[in-house]
Amino acid sequence: MGDTPLKDHVAIVTGGAQGIGYAVAQKLIAQGASVALWDMDADLATEAASTIGAVAVATDITQLASVEAALAETESQIGPVSIAVNSAGIAGPNMPVSEYAEDDWKRVIDINLNGTFHVNRTVVPGMQERNYGRIANIASIAGKEGNPNASAYSASKAGVIALTKSLGKELSDFNIAVNCITPAAARTRIFDQMTEEHINYMLSKIPRGRFVKVEEVADMISWMVSPANSYTTGAVFDLSGGRATY
Repeated sequence: MGDTPLKDHVAIVTGGAQGIGYAVAQKLIAQGASVALWDMDADLATEAASTIGAVAVATDITQLASVEAALAETESQIGPVSIAVNSAGIAGPNMPVSEYAEDDWKRVIDINLNGTFHVNRTVVPGMQERNYGRIANIASIAGKEGNPNASAYSASKAGVIALTKSLGKELSDFNIAVNCITPAAARTRIFDQMTEEHINYMLSKIPRGRFVKVEEVADMISWMVSPANSYTTGAVFDLSGGRATY
């Protein structure tokens, strides 16, 4: 397959207008894929898409109807989706459970977990029909270990891990791989939502002594969603710089 292992593949990347999603989209395009950036920020997505040669689709992943419409628009523009990367997410506030506002809790769960469910639910039928698909859900090391003062984020990412494992088993009779990745934090705009104390806490837990680079996440995901990943499914790929204990 040479340098374009994803030639003739169509990928959607949620949260693709910036951060990890943008880096992943760049990598997939470099490997030959046609890519749609699904993002709530339509203007930012349009700008990002024009920069890297993708298409932009305004999408609210918390609304199933919006996700279904986004899939229809994407497939009408660039073809049947064979790759889905779920990168959209928020950190939510940093505070103890006893003080965590209910609305904040629900919003984090709605975007990070329910949004991932909506995207997975929507793309799977077409993948089953064509007997091919690759799904990469971006979780977090927080979903394995639970970060203090980040209960909603940790719980949402733990849910993404369990959703991935469940769906991977459901689709094991198809040539569809459903896996997730649990990176350490990357220096993206999501840091704007965190306290400096929480950022320093996360860094202190990483044996490598630095945050992960978005390009490193993109490199791992590009293999996860490639035809070469024909066996592993329902798995959790660690990218925590040595922090993970299981």
